[in-house]
Amino acid sequence: MNRTGKTLLVLALVAVVGMAFRVSWNALRDVATAVGADETAATLYPFVVDGLMALALIATLVLVGKDKTFALRVLAAYTLASLVLNYVHGLVPGLHDKEVGWGRLADWGPANWTLVLLATSLPVGSIYFGSDLVAKVLHHRPIETASIGEWVDTSTNRSTADLEESTPAPVAAAETPAALPAPVAVDLVELAPVRSVAAESIRPRGATGRVPDAARSARPVRTADELLAEARSATADWPVDDLTAEAIRKELRTSPAKARVLRETLRAERSTRLAEAGVSA
Repeated sequence: MNRTGKTLLVLALVAVVGMAFRVSWNALRDVATAVGADETAATLYPFVVDGLMALALIATLVLVGKDKTFALRVLAAYTLASLVLNYVHGLVPGLHDKEVGWGRLADWGPANWTLVLLATSLPVGSIYFGSDLVAKVLHHRPIETASIGEWVDTSTNRSTADLEESTPAPVAAAETPAALPAPVAVDLVELAPVRSVAAESIRPRGATGRVPDAARSARPVRTADELLAEARSATADWPVDDLTAEAIRKELRTSPAKARVLRETLRAERSTRLAEAGVSA
């Protein structure tokens, strides 16, 4: 529906509500006169009842949650009260001509007491419930859609920034020597030069905030001699067929290039020992 259609719909609603209020105003004024209100008070009495209904209806459109439920209950209660008083006005013809004595809205005593209590308590209830509804509406803070979008974008950007900060910086690659030292007895084995390789990748951890530099434990970089000694110790009982670059890499957690150099070195040492054992025999 376009803007013009909505405007016409609202104006039609206001016209219908205004006419309905005029009809109800006549009945409520006569009831107020019957329970002792003077001419001015009887004229204002319909605004007390039906006016609070309009206020409660507006509050239901603004409030949410428990406050909205409260506004709906007030609207229902005053609608029912106005309906009862209009019904009584239709049942008692004397109210139209102001022939009924004060405090007489029904012939049966209990019904009359109930109706008089209802009619006289509605102004007090309007003061209490109306003030409460206005206070709730004034203190209500609606959550706008645009604000939610901005909050989501800000949270997303903030989370991304935190993730980038919490990811540890890659460890600088250590300068690898051209070749690992080989035993003196090995003359025929030439060790291929080892290229500089990137440091081992560190498994990324979850974004739990930036870790202080003092709390980070630096991983020691093993020298070529230390790496060879560790390889000799780890593979001392391995068969020659098991001395593969992949197995050495997994065992020592080193790079494939270093593992290949270690494989050639260890196999050369094994061959030398076998040759020496054969000569001695």
